[in-house]
Amino acid sequence: AEAAPAYEPPHAETAVVAPVTRPKIDVPRPAPQGRMAKVEPATVDAETQITSQPTPVAPPRFALQLLRAGACAVLVELPTGEPLQGRDPAYLLLKDLLRAAGLPDSPQLIGEPVRWPLLVRGQIDQGPQAALEYVQSFVGARLEEQEPCSCLWLVGLPAIRFAGEADAEAYNRELQVEGLGTAWALPGLELLMDEPERKRELWQAMRRVRQRWLAAN
Repeated sequence: AEAAPAYEPPHAETAVVAPVTRPKIDVPRPAPQGRMAKVEPATVDAETQITSQPTPVAPPRFALQLLRAGACAVLVELPTGEPLQGRDPAYLLLKDLLRAAGLPDSPQLIGEPVRWPLLVRGQIDQGPQAALEYVQSFVGARLEEQEPCSCLWLVGLPAIRFAGEADAEAYNRELQVEGLGTAWALPGLELLMDEPERKRELWQAMRRVRQRWLAAN
């Protein structure tokens, strides 16, 4: 009998079977219990990402001093950020205003100046709304410690904005401020010195408003 032929493996070209291509189907896997499923962030180009981010609001910067002059309290902007001194032109102008209003021209300090932003440790909100809430709460607390006042002078735009919730359009007008009562808005001392023509309208307004505190004496 003839010997069986030796086994020969298939040629390499015939041994390779091409894999069958099947469409890939992504099956969502349930998130582990107690954890949120991971969501891949959407791809955003750099320009869109930059423009979509909110622009941070710079905190306002101001310094205010609360004073007491007879039947009135005075919240005055400190032009230089430092307490008013006896021979400062701004303080001399304030004394002139108080005398013209029929009030003592040597007002008493009430508390320390309010400087914003606050110098505190840690991250706290220093934005305009936080400044408004802080100034109003500070002034309200100090006034509760004093004899009732007939009118709160708001001297300067920061005082008007962050205590009276108003703007420059309120100059020489009376305001009703919740928690603080009746207020009178005046231009800042530095503004009055730089633009003396503003004093005429101020004197005219004072003739009307001064009856409020003169009647209390």
